[in-house]
Amino acid sequence: MIRAIVGANWGDEGKGKITDMLAAQSDIVIRFQGGANAGHTIINEYGRFALHLLPSGACYPNTVNILGNGVALDIPKLIHELEDVKSRGVNPQILVSDRAQIMMPYHVQLDTYEEERLGAAAFGSTKSGIAPFFSDKFAKIGVQVNELFFPEELREKLERVVALKNLQIEHIYHKPLIDVDELFDTLMQYKTMIEPYVTDTVKYLREAIAEGKTILLEGQLGTLKDPDFGIYPMVTSSSPLASYGAIGAGIPARLIEDVVVVTKAYSSAVGAGEFVSEIFGDEAQELRMHGGDKGEFGATTGRPRRVGWYDCVASRYGVEMQGATQVALTAIDCLSYLDEIPVCVGYEIDGKVTRDFPVTPLLKKAKPVLKVFPGFKKDIRGIKNYEDLPVEARNYIEFIEKELGVPITMVSNGPARDEIIYR
Repeated sequence: MIRAIVGANWGDEGKGKITDMLAAQSDIVIRFQGGANAGHTIINEYGRFALHLLPSGACYPNTVNILGNGVALDIPKLIHELEDVKSRGVNPQILVSDRAQIMMPYHVQLDTYEEERLGAAAFGSTKSGIAPFFSDKFAKIGVQVNELFFPEELREKLERVVALKNLQIEHIYHKPLIDVDELFDTLMQYKTMIEPYVTDTVKYLREAIAEGKTILLEGQLGTLKDPDFGIYPMVTSSSPLASYGAIGAGIPARLIEDVVVVTKAYSSAVGAGEFVSEIFGDEAQELRMHGGDKGEFGATTGRPRRVGWYDCVASRYGVEMQGATQVALTAIDCLSYLDEIPVCVGYEIDGKVTRDFPVTPLLKKAKPVLKVFPGFKKDIRGIKNYEDLPVEARNYIEFIEKELGVPITMVSNGPARDEIIYR
């Protein structure tokens, strides 16, 4: 069986915990897109982990963890992360696709330079090199992992690519130029670091599927950060949709049977872009401080997340675009302090209310239409049976389920792995 787990919203939905749980039931976990620009927080018997590149099956010794061809492979960060988990008693099985492309040092530099140049108009990038990386991939001047093992051809390619990059660095950013010899030496160091893990993962997965292995496709961020269907241009540079999992992992699309979409019981986001249900000031800070395991702060950046009320319009769209078969609702416990819980049920645009998620120019004009629910005012962490939740909490969950049109099969009521209610 092949299952995908993905986000409905702007990312930050609490996928790490749900992915960790599903990874325990999987023979293979595959990261199929994204890079080290966002993290998943996992809490288990080994401690608390903020995983950025390692798949969430890393804490299970019998699970094979694959970084697929769709990943932006930052080799030093991967090795650092691997060493960190090993130092805490975890020894994951890791495979890296020989077709994955390498995050180059100049990708990170160019990402940083461009954000500086844009100033107030910056995208809110994590400066992890993601946009320059994917730009190069589709401009056909990226470097695949397999090219590290053909050094003469690689050296010639670097000459051509660096000539182009240096023109950009010199005339647009006025920064120090790239030295080809130093870059080549760095890549040969990368080769030594990554060589033990590199394999033909497409062949490996073909054989695993034939053997009936259980495979989990792990996505980063969420629907609204998709470059085609998200809040363009304030999006990421690879597709976080479950359907892209087939491409980013190298498996037949028809074999993805189950799509678990994660959505949080309120809204949060890191970075710039349209966010109709966003709240501000003291109201936002209070929700931020009650949110998540350690408050609403990015696992990679540490930046305070933007927060807001649950957005049925955006979430329904996200669930539909992902092709959800089931939904996991997370962080319901974080709302227990509220006397009333607002929910965004529509967008008012030019005096008309819509339940459909619009394109970005219309999003800029949208105002939230709110429906207010009574709060449940009770600590619900530790509750295992859905019927034991306060009726106000169940009414809130069931309203969201009706709005989404897909069954909510899991309700997370705390950050720990066992703080989950199955419906």
